[in-house]
Amino acid sequence: MNISLNSQSMLLQRPGSGLKSTEEKQERQQKAQSQIDFFEAQKANLKNMKCETLEEIGRKLELFNNYNAQIMAVKQQYNQEQMMHTMDEAREFGEKIAEAAEKLEAKTPEERKREQIEEALGIEDEDGLLTEVLEESLDKMILLEEELAEEVSEEDLENMESMENAEMVPGIVQQEELTQEYLETKYTPFDMKA
Repeated sequence: MNISLNSQSMLLQRPGSGLKSTEEKQERQQKAQSQIDFFEAQKANLKNMKCETLEEIGRKLELFNNYNAQIMAVKQQYNQEQMMHTMDEAREFGEKIAEAAEKLEAKTPEERKREQIEEALGIEDEDGLLTEVLEESLDKMILLEEELAEEVSEEDLENMESMENAEMVPGIVQQEELTQEYLETKYTPFDMKA
């Protein structure tokens, strides 16, 4: 089989590249080669065929031309499939390059934070309804957090800290009073003189 491959096809077809289109190309190539080998063998068998009349010679010539036509049809079909294959392979190869480039892109702090949250929730690669709802909720949470961070100033934070401290003081006093009452009810003091 004399099927030539152009240089672009050779660049895209690397051994071990693992592209599905490359495997399909090899299958088509083997199929075409086996069909061509079959018709070439039939042509070779014609040499052994003895012809004594003009009709037999005409029949032999007709078979010879038929086998040549079949070989040409197989080659033409392979070439058409090869053109489609080249396009499929280029598209597949381009997708792999795009995926690799996307993985190498720098991530914004929001994207990193989102990935950390997704990782913690265990929803990294799922595409179900629950995932969509969680993603929407996650987006809303992030937006709310950002809005709150913008709204809250340092002064507000200081006021909140002082309020928390003020709220904690009565709580601590109350806890101490409860502890004192508990100790008084449980333990009765007595004087022991020996």
